[in-house]
Amino acid sequence: MHPLTPGALGKAAATFVLGLLVGAVGTVMHRSTPPWGLLLCVLLVLGAGLLSRAWAGGVALGGFAGGMFLSVTTLARTGPGGDVLVPAQQGIGWVWVLAAAAALVAAALAPRGLFRDEPRTERPARTTDEVQPAPDPAP
Repeated sequence: MHPLTPGALGKAAATFVLGLLVGAVGTVMHRSTPPWGLLLCVLLVLGAGLLSRAWAGGVALGGFAGGMFLSVTTLARTGPGGDVLVPAQQGIGWVWVLAAAAALVAAALAPRGLFRDEPRTERPARTTDEVQPAPDPAP
């Protein structure tokens, strides 16, 4: 776990802005070319969430999720002219909101080994006495 340093909080603020941007793009574009627009927007959320977590851990992912939440909930409301970007009557709007949340959960639950900076140690070479020949089949 990354400590709460000023650098980590700065990265969390930067990923908050990234979350605002990704949430706005996803909310506007998820209905562009069904179902491919929705799929690309959810993959964008997943990729940006994984990037945020890899950059500065859970604090940055929390900042990204906060920006996403703020952006999506703000843009899902009815606008001043009566326009709605995420209509409640269409299922694709609900799929966008729930799939974006699921992508954030997937980024949070991704294995820690994906974000490790140290290289793996090499496996020891197997010697010939460790390798046992397969038994001959009975005729």
